[in-house]
Amino acid sequence: MPFTPNIQAFCCHYTSQQTLAEGPQGLQADGFPKSVTIHRLVCTGKLEVSTILKAFEDGADGVYVAGCPLDKCHNLMGSQRAAKRVAAIKKALAELGVEPERIEMYHLERGFHPDFVKAAQEMDERITTMGPSPFKAELSSLPAQTKLMPSGCQGGSK
Repeated sequence: MPFTPNIQAFCCHYTSQQTLAEGPQGLQADGFPKSVTIHRLVCTGKLEVSTILKAFEDGADGVYVAGCPLDKCHNLMGSQRAAKRVAAIKKALAELGVEPERIEMYHLERGFHPDFVKAAQEMDERITTMGPSPFKAELSSLPAQTKLMPSGCQGGSK
């Protein structure tokens, strides 16, 4: 049975606004992969490490962040903050023996831009080649309260 990846994309409102105006059918007609789920954010600078880790915990095989160009962020430094967080997660994945390429940061121009679709296609191809996330097998064997949260954070409900 062929592997269909679960890819979660966290996208800046300004980077994705025009592209998403086409709707799902328009995006797919432009070649946007069905394997990618888009989460629109006010600013990628608001994206927390814990949210990205939660995406992996919830079954994502790959995650990417699409923000403004570094020198043209609508919210000044949001895209830079997001890039630093993605870099930290790449490093953590490598230390865990997991491919750091499972997460990526893209800096894209505003409006409809073919690079928005190209980023999704690139991630789809990359993750399809890598196969399922190793966290899927590990998480299925862990107790329900164990989470992929950064050290010092508490998992579970209070």
